[in-house]
Amino acid sequence: MKRGLLLIDRGSREREASEELETICAGIKAKGDYVFTDYCFLEVEPPFIEDGISKCLKEDIDSLTIVPYFLYPGKKVKIAVTDVMKLQKDTEVKFLITKPMSMHKTLVDIVENRITTTLKENNITLSNKDVDVMIIGHGSKDPNAQMSLNYIVDELKDSYRNVSRCWLEIEQPDIFEGIKKCEKDQPKVLIIVFYFLHEGAHVKTDINNDLIPALKNSNLKETFITKHIGTDEKIIDLIIERAREVEDAN
Repeated sequence: MKRGLLLIDRGSREREASEELETICAGIKAKGDYVFTDYCFLEVEPPFIEDGISKCLKEDIDSLTIVPYFLYPGKKVKIAVTDVMKLQKDTEVKFLITKPMSMHKTLVDIVENRITTTLKENNITLSNKDVDVMIIGHGSKDPNAQMSLNYIVDELKDSYRNVSRCWLEIEQPDIFEGIKKCEKDQPKVLIIVFYFLHEGAHVKTDINNDLIPALKNSNLKETFITKHIGTDEKIIDLIIERAREVEDAN
């Protein structure tokens, strides 16, 4: 069986997003059994889904594993899957579509890696039980998005003094409210996790537009921010695991 793998990302004009996807595709190719790996975008910037599928079908493959590269199983994932399946009728290559990157223990491990690394880089030697964590997600009207981030929070609660979450946009609590809650908990150290796959405009600009003034207006003393989660090596393992779930079932 000759397989290809295609990541479908939301889309970003930021150069870093494409560079990160290229690195991830190279990592999947090195670890997985694929003739090729590639990526495309749902919106914002080409290559779009039709371009990505068309390129893949020019390769000598029997099956194409398509990975919705999203942290939440919401509206965007549904649109991506619908767009892909419209193209299945035009080819004999079998399309296999995986679950998105949500509700998985590996994501918990990645967040923990980010927290541990940030503590170490800042020479914080406190026990985890003395560390507070706030996770910032994107926000979505889809209830599955809340469920997905709540899963991460719930899995971490036994490891740290307090674990909370807030949203960049759309949902509440927003970043200002998230910081106020953390302030009430009077943390010795607060680690803020950017729960985003790419270093796009949200990570580079939008979050900081709210987070910096929120922190300045608080009495929090020891606050540290992690790198976004998408460049962790374990993301590659998670993608391959999601791919194998559908490949083994077919």
